Amino acid sequence: MQFERYPGRTDLRIAVGIATTGRRRILHSVVPHLLDQSRLADCIVICAADRDDVDADALGALLDRTRIVFAERGLCRQRNRILQDMEDVDILLFLDDDFLIAPNYLEETVRIFRSYPDVVMSTGTVDADGILGPGIPLEDGLRIIRSHSKTTPTGREKQVYSGYGCNMAVRLSTVRGYGLRFDENLPLYGWLEDVDFSRQLARHGRIVSSERLHGVHLGTKSGRTSGLRLGYSQIANPVYLMSKKTMSPRHAAPQIMRNLVANAVKFIRPEPWVDRRGRLLGNMRAVGDLVRGRLSPRNVTVLE
Repeated sequence: MQFERYPGRTDLRIAVGIATTGRRRILHSVVPHLLDQSRLADCIVICAADRDDVDADALGALLDRTRIVFAERGLCRQRNRILQDMEDVDILLFLDDDFLIAPNYLEETVRIFRSYPDVVMSTGTVDADGILGPGIPLEDGLRIIRSHSKTTPTGREKQVYSGYGCNMAVRLSTVRGYGLRFDENLPLYGWLEDVDFSRQLARHGRIVSSERLHGVHLGTKSGRTSGLRLGYSQIANPVYLMSKKTMSPRHAAPQIMRNLVANAVKFIRPEPWVDRRGRLLGNMRAVGDLVRGRLSPRNVTVLE
């Protein structure tokens, strides 16, 4: 799909890509705020798993620069479908459907990629992350990000190991040039798919985190994978990424241990918003499959 260059625009072209599944309400609450950007996106591609996931009429003024596409459910599949629609774009910013960005986010992202030709991925500073708690109400998230519209952007970029999947921008000439894709062997929620894709890109340039890019991850709980499946992925996915050398043992082992310990310790008194029992059972199923030589990320598709 080719997008018309907006009149007078000679800068790098930037698109926003959003994969969504079963979160129609939050999608329609968050996406319209992309009109608040000081530098609007040249295009927006929303990839849904089902036609009920998105209502074109609800996009309002964004509709003229938005395309809705569909793919089988799975974060990696849906993001790969988005990549197919990026023929005439230079930068693609992947956002979760519950991630709010500060008004200068797109403008600052273009500046980073224009200023540093060796940067292949950028990710922002998450001022509040509802994924770590019960979630953040939309109005609270908007209040946080609007505070950045009143200040001059400051800060620097620093090199990091990987982007954070809820907000990561990629240089598409690198993605296209090396035929990079999200690994569809990481199904459904795709746990650690951002690390895998980041490390593929890191072979060809720098990944940076910027203190000038701000956002809020609302951490909406609806539409997420089950505790059992996530717990299985917490073991299976890092082991798989070690085997394909996109995650080092130095990074994978602590990741596995943190999740095992957290699920075991909090099993007795779990947070109301976390299925610790399901996650721990998933961890144990994965460890059993690892011992028996049956461990695979794809096994989550048959777990109940």
